[in-house]
Amino acid sequence: MIDIDKFSATKLNSDPFEFMVLPGFLKTDKLADIVRDFPSIKQAGSFPADTLNCGPAFIKLIQQLEGDEFRHAVEQKFKLDLTGRPTMITVRGHTDETDGRIHTDSKTKIITMLIYFNETWHESAGRLRLLRSGEDLDDFVAEVEPSIGTLLAFKRSDNSWHGHKPFVGERKALQLNWVLDEQVKRREQKRHGVSAFFKKLFGNKEYNG
Repeated sequence: MIDIDKFSATKLNSDPFEFMVLPGFLKTDKLADIVRDFPSIKQAGSFPADTLNCGPAFIKLIQQLEGDEFRHAVEQKFKLDLTGRPTMITVRGHTDETDGRIHTDSKTKIITMLIYFNETWHESAGRLRLLRSGEDLDDFVAEVEPSIGTLLAFKRSDNSWHGHKPFVGERKALQLNWVLDEQVKRREQKRHGVSAFFKKLFGNKEYNG
């Protein structure tokens, strides 16, 4: 379902931090099945994948993303060792006006990957920007259209600034992180799980990084 060869061949940018953008990361002949099995999410916010009703093709995609073959490709791309580093997957179906604020991701994350599942994207808002600083959303080095099959991957650092103009509506994405240890994973899963519970009750009232 994922094109590891294309991933390995794609250039890694280093300015102002290590990142890569890869349209077509998901194989074309698998897209229909993956889209069909994307979980139904009605609220804004990030939800742990294992709390959602994912179809078999989407589950298979998750398994491949967390598999050893892809991990080895990521290690080679970013020149690091992820042995023993757990993965964490969350899924979004919608964003609201509180999403997209400039941030760098927490220091407990090592690698962040976003894969998008939106069949068309005509909006100027909702396009993730990779920034030169944490001050100006218009001072960006790359802008990523959240169209289906596109991958954004970056190594978390103190200057891995990113954000997007607020967009209210359906915006489907999967986020894969390698994190420092199992304690971090458990804490983050609990945080996302509690947040998801209250979003279902009251809607999304606050930004979640």
